This record gives sequence, C-alpha cells and structure tokens, in this order.
Amino acid sequence: MSWQEQLDAILYSPQKGWVDGTTEFFAMCARVMPKAGGAILEVGAGPSNETSRFLATLGEVHGVDPDPDVKTNASLASAHVITDDRYPFEDATFDLCVSSYVVEHVADPVAHLREIARVLRPGGAYVFRTPNRYHYVAAFASVTPHWVHVALANRLRAMPKDAHDPYPTVYAMNTESAVRRHAERAGFDVETLRMVEKEPSYGRASPILFLTFAAYERLVNSTEALAALRSNIFCVLQKRP
Repeated sequence: MSWQEQLDAILYSPQKGWVDGTTEFFAMCARVMPKAGGAILEVGAGPSNETSRFLATLGEVHGVDPDPDVKTNASLASAHVITDDRYPFEDATFDLCVSSYVVEHVADPVAHLREIARVLRPGGAYVFRTPNRYHYVAAFASVTPHWVHVALANRLRAMPKDAHDPYPTVYAMNTESAVRRHAERAGFDVETLRMVEKEPSYGRASPILFLTFAAYERLVNSTEALAALRSNIFCVLQKRP
C-alpha cells in the first residue's frame, strides 16, 4: 500500500463516515435530475471520465467541449467540438446541464450561463463544481503564468506522466458573490451554493505537503466562519420558468 493510500485510509476512509467530493457532487446531480432517462448536457465533457459515466446512469448524455478529445468519450450519445459559447442544440432541449471543473476556464460567465439557460427546459438545473478563488490553490494559480501550472499541477497531484496538461484558468465566476451576480443576469435562481473542502488532491507528491493540506482541511471544516476559504464551490442553478 502506498503512503497516499495509507493516509487516505487513516484520514479519509468511507468506513469512518467520510464522503469524498465526487460522491457528494454526483448525489447533487442525481437529486435535481427531474426524470429518469431524461436528456443531459455535459458542458466540458472531455474524454471518457467518471463524471460522464455516472451521468449516463441517469439519462442520455450529450457533450460539448473545445477539446477534440471529447470525441473519444464513450459515455456520450453525441459529442460536439465547440469554438465559442454557442451549442449545436435547439432551445429547451435538456433536463439537466452539468460541469465538473469547467467554470474556472470560462472567460465570459454571462454568455456561458445564458447559453446553458437557452438549451435547458424551463425549471431545468445547471449543476457545477469549480474551485473557490479564495482557496490557496486557486489563489496561487490566479497570480502565476500558465507554464507554472503545467510544470507543477500534475506533479503535485501525483498524476500519471501521460495525464493531460492543465487547461488555462481565468476564475471569472469563482467566488460566491460572482456566481450570484452572473446567475441573476443570466436568468437563473441559486437553488444551492455550498463551499466545500474535501480530501486534498494537491500535495500527493509528498507526505509533508499532504499532511499540511489535510490540517488546512480540518481547520476550514471546523467552523462555518471559515467556509469562504474552502476549496470548491458546489452549485445548483435553476432556470426560471
């Protein structure tokens, strides 16, 4: 057993009641899916991944992404490479739209949200998770050039050597106030907005780093007064009728 697995078993074991971030995010998606077998749009679907596979258990999943690798995603009923904020679907096509770590790459949040609102049916939901700009990882990333992210991000997460390089980030809708402001302009109501700190994904290159970040997780989860410093925003936006 690796040291990462040993520390996960001690600090973040499901047998001890810990719920990981992905499990919690998937439960949020399932909760707001209005009907079994409905139509889902995954925005920023990318190549085959666990989010796409989970969404395919809820309904028929279609994907859009600027990366041509979306064409290799085996969970999608259709995959479309996009070059702007326009999606190749009719109005009111989908019951649910989902993004997992995509919003931080979006330069124009209002255009992004308005296009999602266009393809959602009335009352449909947009569920996303994205980094909180005030967390130490996003704060560092927002003030450093992209080449630094390429050099460090995958190494700090102990990703495989053939893992995709991180995409450029802009963090234009990565605070609670920014989400609420842009959602209002795009015609969404904020149904759920939670600041979430889970097991550290960065720091897996070193036990000392991992334990330091785990101590931070324990601290910001100890009180709601520190919620604004948690790593992720988990959000459900509801399209107004």
